[in-house]
Amino acid sequence: MGDRMGVGFYVGDHAREVGAQDFLHAFFSTISHHLEPNGWGSKYPEIMKHLYQGKLAAEHARKARDDLHDIRRKLARLTPDEFVWDIEDPTASPPWAGREICSEITNLSDLFITGRGENLFDVLAECLYVLEEQGGCMTIGPY
Repeated sequence: MGDRMGVGFYVGDHAREVGAQDFLHAFFSTISHHLEPNGWGSKYPEIMKHLYQGKLAAEHARKARDDLHDIRRKLARLTPDEFVWDIEDPTASPPWAGREICSEITNLSDLFITGRGENLFDVLAECLYVLEEQGGCMTIGPY
């Protein structure tokens, strides 16, 4: 991942827009940087390894939803300025660097907003619920 191409989450015929690929990479980078001291996927492998690589099987949906709740709770304790654009270069700045962040965004769990203005945590939780109910696989792909 690492460009401006739009991506989304897919479960069967259920599709939800995320936004640019580099934005989704920043979401995962922020999680790993702050919550996985032993490296990418060491604490949340279903989300950080399986899903990030593009495919999460239904048998992992429940664990991934529980982990997502934990991640959201922990990122809510961190301020927006602790955002990580790219884990490979934690000093890298996002394209909007230098601009004011909306005053409604008071922590990292509120920072990730999809192209349609929805909280990425809500969109991901919905897709994981659909995956758990429908079975199959959840994928990340062009949107």
